[in-house]
Amino acid sequence: MGHCCSKDSVADSVVKNQTTTGSTAPNPPRTRTPSAANGINGRSSSNTPNHSFTGSPWQSAYPAGVPPTPSPARTPKRMFKWPFPPPSPAKPIMSAILKRKGNATAPETGTIPEDGDGERALDKSFGYQKNFGSKYELGKEVGRGHFGHTCWAKCKKGVLKNQSVAVKIISKAKMTTAISIEDVRREVKLLKSLSGHHHMVQFHDAFEDDQNVYIVMELCEGGELLDRILARGGRYTENDAKSIVVQILSVASFCHLQGVVHRDLKPENFLFSTRQEDSPLKVIDFGLSDFTRPGKYYITSNTISI
Repeated sequence: MGHCCSKDSVADSVVKNQTTTGSTAPNPPRTRTPSAANGINGRSSSNTPNHSFTGSPWQSAYPAGVPPTPSPARTPKRMFKWPFPPPSPAKPIMSAILKRKGNATAPETGTIPEDGDGERALDKSFGYQKNFGSKYELGKEVGRGHFGHTCWAKCKKGVLKNQSVAVKIISKAKMTTAISIEDVRREVKLLKSLSGHHHMVQFHDAFEDDQNVYIVMELCEGGELLDRILARGGRYTENDAKSIVVQILSVASFCHLQGVVHRDLKPENFLFSTRQEDSPLKVIDFGLSDFTRPGKYYITSNTISI
């Protein structure tokens, strides 16, 4: 603690020290000197608190009229000012609005380009074979989805000569963003890596031209699981339901072990290989599928990501 004392407490401590040392000399009466009455350096001490430095018996190190130096622990007054105001985000926003209205003026500073403005053209080249027409003959449409449609086709030459296949056709005109292009690349990559399981639709090849991407797969002629459920009126025996559920869980488990989530498992995306009652199920449509990443959750509207 610092020296926080008053004049009277110092005098009392001096008298106590003389008594304890055995001094027998009489104590002279205390008299107020002008300096003591008026305080140190001529400053009045009538209203001075006991913890003030001006009440100390020791003389101040500063000459009269000079205030003490402020404590270094005190926060100095902030004098810093920005040399210029920060950029406003309203300028690029207003510029984009004016562009859409058609009365844009030349901005003073650079603006953020709108989607498709000032960007280079999307690369829609996938590196697939471009001789689809010479190897396959397209037939009627057998299904349609959000991102493309599927047609029956017949192979003209090669290993699958004279065999029927299914061809998923995705229009490049619908690939308006880099994300949609990457979705197609990922779907083909997933089909290649997962092909081989007996409940997975088999992937054969991928082609492209200037207008479309063609994904050649196994043809499943037994129809959708949803159609069979409706044909039965939604009534399944326990053994029949068990057979269906076991096949669905088997292929879902296989995908998960390979680090893939389908994200769109529903009766419409399960096809029967043939029209027989005991035909095996095949899972299709990996357009929303993705590779799993640690700590990432996959949420799809109105579906469960499994």
